[in-house]
Amino acid sequence: MSRMKVNQDAVTKAKHMIESHHYVLDSDWSEAQPSRTDENDYLDRHGWDGYGDWFLAIDTDGSKETKERYNFVYGDFQRVHRSGLIAAKQRAAQYDHNAIEKVADELLTKLDQVRAD
Repeated sequence: MSRMKVNQDAVTKAKHMIESHHYVLDSDWSEAQPSRTDENDYLDRHGWDGYGDWFLAIDTDGSKETKERYNFVYGDFQRVHRSGLIAAKQRAAQYDHNAIEKVADELLTKLDQVRAD
């Protein structure tokens, strides 16, 4: 089993985007999630650090500067998607990645608080 750790840079970026109201509340994640082409284009423009900031987990067994190192995408490279956070939380729970599940839940809570204000 891979070894996942929380990507703190991604969590910080997601919090900032939520606070700045750069989010989508209602989307179909299967349609909104980035495609391979979207991923490659973003990677070409922003490099590995920028790309990694969109993934809540880092697979410490994955080689650096490879896509398999990054897991649990939460947005479309422009905005946070509530459906993306829900999908990340559910998938993390399914594979017993408790820390990732917890951080996705915390981000969902923050998103719900910000939109209620």
